[in-house]
Amino acid sequence: MESIVHKIRFLQDSMGPAEKKIADYILSHTGEILPLSISTLASACGCGDATVVRFARRLGLEGYQEMKLRLAAELSATSTLSAEIQREDSCLEIFRKRMREIQSSLTATESVLDPEALDKAAKAIMRSERIVIFGLGNSAAIAQDAAHKFLRLGLCAQSVCDNHMQAIVASHLRRGSVAVGISHSGASRDIVEALRLCKICGATTVAITNYGEAPIVEASDISLFTKSDETEHSILAMSSRIAQLAIFDSIYTYIVLNSDKTAKQAIANTEFALQNKKY
Repeated sequence: MESIVHKIRFLQDSMGPAEKKIADYILSHTGEILPLSISTLASACGCGDATVVRFARRLGLEGYQEMKLRLAAELSATSTLSAEIQREDSCLEIFRKRMREIQSSLTATESVLDPEALDKAAKAIMRSERIVIFGLGNSAAIAQDAAHKFLRLGLCAQSVCDNHMQAIVASHLRRGSVAVGISHSGASRDIVEALRLCKICGATTVAITNYGEAPIVEASDISLFTKSDETEHSILAMSSRIAQLAIFDSIYTYIVLNSDKTAKQAIANTEFALQNKKY
C-alpha cells in the first residue's frame, strides 16, 4: 500500500495554493493531525472544510477520516520499525537498528515501485543490444555491481562512473541500447544530462531514484522508484542503496527466468571461465 506521506510529497508541486498549505501543514505536523477535526485543520491552514476533503480525494482517499486512519497506521509502523541510533549503543544494537531501517526502506520501496515499469525495464534490458549504467559517488558501486551481474548473463553491459566518460558514451548510444541512470536525489546534473543525451540519440532511458518529482524522471522513459527516509547517521543513503540493489537483483532474476536457455548457459560459461581463479 502506497504511503500517504510519500504521495503528498510527490504531488505537492502540482497542487494549488490552498492544497499546498494543507500539504505543508501535514508534513510539518504529521503526528499532531490525528486528534484534529476537519474544521480545526482547515482553520489552521486558512481554508474551508471542502478544500480538505478535496485534498484527501486528490490522494485517492474517500475523505478526511480515511486520511487520518492511513496517517495513524504509517506513524505506528514507523515507531516500531525505526529507532534513533545513540552513542551508547553497542555495535550489535546499531546493526539491529540499521536492519530495521533497511527493512522499512524495502517495504516503502515496494509501495512506490510501479510493477509495469519494473517489467518494462527488465524486458528492455533483456532485449537490448547494449546496456550502459551511469552512477557517480555513492551510486557508482551500484552501477558497477549491476553491470557485473548483466555481464555474467552474457549481456553487453558497462558501468560508467566518470562524468566526462558518461557524456562521451551517451553520445554514441543508439536505438536498441538501454541507459540506466542511478541518482538517489534525482538531481545529479551529470547523470541527468547523460540520460537526456541518450534519449536524444534514441536509446531507452531508465531512472532509479528516490520517490518524487525530480529532473531525472523527466529525462527517462521508465522510472523505478525507491523510498528511503535517511537519518542523520545515513548520510550516504545506505538504506536506499540496498533498495537499488534489490531492484537490479529482481531484473537479473527476471532475465534468467525469461530468456530461454541463453542466460543460464552464459552463467555456466562464466563459472567455467572463473574456475582457475580459486584454490
